Amino acid sequence: MPREIFGDVVNPVPKLGSQSRYTLPLSIAAHAAAAAVIVIVPLMATDVVPTPRTVVGAFTAGAELPEPPPPPAARAGAVKNEPTPMPASVAPSVAPGAISAEPETTGHILGDPNGVVGGLPNGTVGGTGLLPDVPSIPEPPPPPGPLRVGGRIKEPQKLRHVPPLYPAIAQQAGVEGKVIVEAIIGTDGRVREARVVVSKPLLDDAALSAVRQWVFTPTLLNGVPVPVIMTVTVQFRLN
Repeated sequence: MPREIFGDVVNPVPKLGSQSRYTLPLSIAAHAAAAAVIVIVPLMATDVVPTPRTVVGAFTAGAELPEPPPPPAARAGAVKNEPTPMPASVAPSVAPGAISAEPETTGHILGDPNGVVGGLPNGTVGGTGLLPDVPSIPEPPPPPGPLRVGGRIKEPQKLRHVPPLYPAIAQQAGVEGKVIVEAIIGTDGRVREARVVVSKPLLDDAALSAVRQWVFTPTLLNGVPVPVIMTVTVQFRLN
């Protein structure tokens, strides 16, 4: 009895009933059919899937492209690119048919009086017919200021002497002596200015009046006359 109860557990024996034999194949077939429906049906329904618009069509649809601008009109009076004429000094590439006489030139021929403006007569210099650049003569420097006698500046010699007039009031007062005057001798040897350095009362004006009439030799410095400053003495003596 126990063997019969636990016999199926110890020695299991598969039993195929009428339904278990067709269950597995039917299940596989059902899954395959469902998969086919899911995959194939959307592919066959092309009219349902919307056609995507292209990017270019999305931007250009309903928009018109502007027309290109017309070419700029030719400006009035525009300079045309004409060939530059060759100078006369360049030899022509084609031999001329005849030789023409050369034109006459002025200002470069010997003996031409109508030469360059400002040139020399006959347009010749030294027989070459060319006008060289003549350097401008520098102006002489202005004479220097008065130089004091001494060293290289020699004392000028007196050429004209005018004795002073003794004032009567000085004679009556018995005044005598010497007056020292500083004088500026010009380039012509004449006294330009004079002033009293050592004074003697009642005699100064007479001394200045006499010195202003004296004349000396011009003083030269490097061969050029220059004004000089020197002192002279005017003596007054009672007889």
